[in-house]
Amino acid sequence: MKKTLIGLAIFVNLLADANPAFAAASPYPTRDPNTPGYVKAKVIQDPGNPPADAEGNFIIGPNYFPAPEYRLMPGVPQGDIYTFDWNSTESKIYPGIARDVLGTADPADPAKLVVTTSHPAPYTRQIGVFVPKQYVAGTLAPFTVGADGVDTGMFLVLNNLIGEHKIPVMIGISIQNGSGDAQGSERGLEYDTMSGKYAEFIEKEILPEIERRYNVKLTKDPEGRATMGTSSGGSAAFSMAWYHPELYHRVLTYSGTYVNQQWPFNPQSPHGAWEYHEHLIPQNPVKPIRLWFEVSDTDLLNPNPLRDNMHDWVIANENMAKVLAAKGYHYQFVFARHAVHGDGNVKQQTLPEALEWLWKGYPIAPAK
Repeated sequence: MKKTLIGLAIFVNLLADANPAFAAASPYPTRDPNTPGYVKAKVIQDPGNPPADAEGNFIIGPNYFPAPEYRLMPGVPQGDIYTFDWNSTESKIYPGIARDVLGTADPADPAKLVVTTSHPAPYTRQIGVFVPKQYVAGTLAPFTVGADGVDTGMFLVLNNLIGEHKIPVMIGISIQNGSGDAQGSERGLEYDTMSGKYAEFIEKEILPEIERRYNVKLTKDPEGRATMGTSSGGSAAFSMAWYHPELYHRVLTYSGTYVNQQWPFNPQSPHGAWEYHEHLIPQNPVKPIRLWFEVSDTDLLNPNPLRDNMHDWVIANENMAKVLAAKGYHYQFVFARHAVHGDGNVKQQTLPEALEWLWKGYPIAPAK
């Protein structure tokens, strides 16, 4: 199936017009970014974003408006968007599972969820590919790969940023998960497992298929590869770079699930992605990872049976900012006020500048 970006851009424009800044409604408590113990952060005048060349911690909101790059921009060449389906029968790495019931906390270990109803199950996932008009067929190209479904908004933003010469000419890829959520599900297995398996799935099965279908060549240079995602898709994006820094150096996450969601249980990382800020980043040499990440003031707090003090998304992301700063990583952390988990309004305002920040240091062809 082939779609033109022009039609999708019009759809995104209508969506933006119908979705102005709103009063966030969340069952979770509102956290104050100035809470003792949180990182010290600079307040950005509302509405606004941190500069695309700044590092450190920032506070934005409470009002959010779509960036200009979320609209069809005059004079910008329009690339193409393609979609195709990928079935579980085509995958040797992820043949497919599903879960009937979430599970219960292990009475002997409050940080461990016991799931007894996970079983083999087929899936079909959709994969989207954006090819900019400026791309020369058959030449090596950098790319950004995103999780959690075909992200037409991201493709539109890439198209406009490329046209503005703010990022390199790149391929955009977004991949739907294998369905379900959290422990025992296919999505949970892909996104929350503490390993390089998801990156290997993309590298060995998905990227070669994209190259074959659309006559593109994707760079092997990790400086030319970015990952991004929201929630567990965000922690999956970080895991791709952490476990395979030879493949990915640039990561972007919204409401990243840097909490204890891993399943099956792994004694080498008993606290799941909470281990990143608890042990892994502080206790390992600095890796060549550049990270832009965001959390919302009413982000998730213990939305499952575990009461292990490792399921607060705000604390998890605050801790990530602390340990990244302590180790000297290049990062930009955004605390969004008046926002919810994976807030779409926040993303529509921040994504263009976040991508521009993420790709700093990579060569950009000058305007002709």
